[in-house]
Order: sequence, then C-alpha cells, then structure tokens
Amino acid sequence: MINTPVVVGVGDIQQKNNFDNLDEALVLMDKATKLAIKDSGQEDIKNYIEEVLIPKGFWRYRDPGKWIAKNNDFKDVKTSVSKIGILQQSLINSACMKIQSGEMQACLILGGESRYKITRALKEKKEFTETELVENPDYYIKANDELQTDIEKDSLGTMAVGYYSLFESALRHKKNKGFDNHHKYLSKIYENFSNIAVDNKDNLAEKKYSSEEILKSSNKNPQIAFPYNKHHCTSWNVNQAAAIIICSEKLANVLNIDYEKRVYPIASSENNHMISSILRPELSKQAGMQIAADFIKKICSDNKIKITHFDLYSCFPVAVQMFADTLGIKDASSMTITGGMSFAGGPLNSYVLHSTVQMIKKLRKDNNATGLVTGVSGMMTKQSYCLWSSNPIHKFIFKDVSREASNIDIPHKISKNKNGTAKIIGYTIINDDRNIKKAVIYVEDESLERNIVQSHNTTVINSMEKEEWVGKIINFKNLQLIS
Repeated sequence: MINTPVVVGVGDIQQKNNFDNLDEALVLMDKATKLAIKDSGQEDIKNYIEEVLIPKGFWRYRDPGKWIAKNNDFKDVKTSVSKIGILQQSLINSACMKIQSGEMQACLILGGESRYKITRALKEKKEFTETELVENPDYYIKANDELQTDIEKDSLGTMAVGYYSLFESALRHKKNKGFDNHHKYLSKIYENFSNIAVDNKDNLAEKKYSSEEILKSSNKNPQIAFPYNKHHCTSWNVNQAAAIIICSEKLANVLNIDYEKRVYPIASSENNHMISSILRPELSKQAGMQIAADFIKKICSDNKIKITHFDLYSCFPVAVQMFADTLGIKDASSMTITGGMSFAGGPLNSYVLHSTVQMIKKLRKDNNATGLVTGVSGMMTKQSYCLWSSNPIHKFIFKDVSREASNIDIPHKISKNKNGTAKIIGYTIINDDRNIKKAVIYVEDESLERNIVQSHNTTVINSMEKEEWVGKIINFKNLQLIS
C-alpha cells in the first residue's frame, strides 16, 4: 500500500471585515495553501507537488494555480481549472487515482471566493479590482453537456435556486407529509444547521436562527423562490478559501509526516450522468445517485464500517433530503459538520473542499471515526460521495456509475405543443425581470413529454403558496396557465 493516497495537509480561511481588510480570492487561496503546507508539518512537501487543481470560481483569473505555485516555490507543476458542471470531488478522486497508480507523488487541490469583498466595495463605495492573470492553465476542464435546456434558461434563468425549489415541490408531493408540515420540517432541519454553524469557527452566520425565523419571509429573510427564503439558500457572498494536500503513503513516510496528520480516502463514487432538470424521469430522485450511494453502503457493510460523521451537501434543503434518502437516513437535521452552506458559507464552486477540510480535522481527533462527504455539481446534475477514515482500511476504491445510470434514467422529450392539457410535476414562484411574481410550472402530458408553463395570475400564485398544486391537471394556451 505504498502508493495509498493520504491527506497530509489542510488549510482554510474565513474573512469577515471591512473592505480594506479583506483579500481577493487569489490571495485567499494562497493563504490557504500556506496553511496546508504548514499543517503538514513538513515544508518540503511543496517540492513534491506535481499538480494544482482548482474549481472555477466567480473570479476572472485564467490560471490562479500557476501564480500560487510560483508564489510558494513549487517546482514544475501542471495546473487545471474546472468549470461549474465538474464535481469538486472529481478533482480529489483524480488526484487519488494518479497517486495510487504511481503516476504522481503529491497534489494540491484548492478553491476560494471573495464575493464578500465585492459586496463590501458596493456598500463602502470602494473600487474592487482583481489581480490580472492572463496565462491559461495546462488543462481547462468542462462538462460535456449543458446544465439547462433553452426553455429552462428562458423561464428560470441560470440561478440555481429556481431549479432546486422545483425539485423541492416534487419531493414534497412525493413524501406526502402535508404542505405546511413539509415546510416546517425544512425549517427545523435548518434551525439545527444554524446551531451547528455557530460552533464552527469558520462559519458565516454570527447567530442561531429559530425554525420560525427561517420559515417566515421578512425583509431580512425574503422569499427567493417558493418555498425557499434566504435562510434556506446557500450563501455565496463569502471570503473563504480551502486547500488540501494529498500525497502517497510512501512520500509521507519519506518526509516523516506525523501519523496524526494522516487521513485516508477509503472509497468514492460519482454519478456524472447529465440530464437537464425538465427531462429527468423523476425530479426528486436520480438512479445514478442511488447507485453511487449503494456503492458506499456496500463498502461500509463489507468492512464493518459505521459512519460517524456526515456532511450532506446543503446548497438547498432538497439536496440534503435527497442525499439522506439515498443513504437511508431518516433524520437529516444533524447531517452537517460545518453548519451547511446557508450558515457556514457556500463558496460558489468549492464548498466540498471546505467540508472535506472540516472532515479531515474532525477525523484527526478520533482515530476510530469515519466520515462521509457528499457533493453536487450544477442543478443537482451530478452527485458524489466520499468516505474518509484515519485508518487505511484498504486501497482507495473509486467508481463512476454514470454508464449504469444512463441505462436506467432515460431523458424525456420536450413537447412541441404550446396549447393543451398536462399534469404538474413541479413548480416554484420567482420574480420575473420586472420584479413581479410569476409561477414557473413543469408539466408532463399524456405522451409523457415535458414542457414549462407560466402564470402571472395573482390568485393562482397565492393558491400555489398555500396548497399543493403538484399532481394537478391544468390547461394551458401559448404555454400560459388558463385553468
């Protein structure tokens, strides 16, 4: 097991201050890198890093990896930037597989955001500028398919909250716990998440929120996309960065890295089968996600592993619930170690790195513990699971379930009919470009073809916010609800 991949250094940083005391994302990532090197206990680890992998953030840098490598005296390294649509866990898995095969000795994976500095610039009337980096990375990685169809972009735009709130409505109908009861349940989960976040020194929130505060929309907690208010949603206006150094067990031994620093990826699974939201057989369930979860559960069963700590991806409540369902978890309210993306902060495309760093720190304190970190890319488009332990139970095992999933989840077709009758399979309420409420409704006709119907009717919208409409049969004309 000399090439077994092992995490030997982690670093994370959170900033909350005025504009002049905040760093841009590049500097944040550099500081997290330095913390990870220091955390390893052996500065010489930087001489063995061969790749720097970074998920693309809100920033405009072409290749922050080369700048960070030069700034930390790394030798010859390859760099990559991965766009949204690539799982952050994929970067960890890629590094682990290369290390295990002997192709690489060590790798740095990092990400970060400085949107909070941008918001402070607006409030303080300051000018925000980024370091200009125009050199391209060695590899620029993007998904093979689009995250949304054109009709989805026209109706919902590209912001994730509308899509996830639609999934939530489908899940609410499926669970059949009652319209109001379901929303109260969500607020209870997130109340507990906020309690956990307060104990996380790197949290974003500075107070605990009650379920009543989360459930009720207000000036400080406005409705973003029904049934989600602000406190249900990921907070991406953060100044945060995280870095992870992974190397081979052999190199860790050569450098005499303390065993108390070492945490091992045991197994990971990914579903990369991409289907746009409107085309999915079920809005609140994906075959590939369940197959990926079953793979991890079998690893645990075969090796008599009982998972001690969980961090279920928490961009919006439906993601937490869907992961819990695949794992057979009945109560999801304690399934985070960070406090979740609403309260601990959710950097645009690097939260899994933050949750993984937190998991590494927690497992270092308990040699008998294991932890599971889950991840998402896009509109619940791709999903990942990774099992971590302080003990190298066996060599790292990885499975991509995409091909198997593609044989089960067959995309539906878009209907060409602009007039007709159909069943509602999911809906949400958002503001249109005039800041007026509109209902966005996913429908399925008798031919099982899909479309999107809209309504600005205030009576309909008020009803949709008070009672269940998923499952109803509606009539539409020119893709507008008429009854």
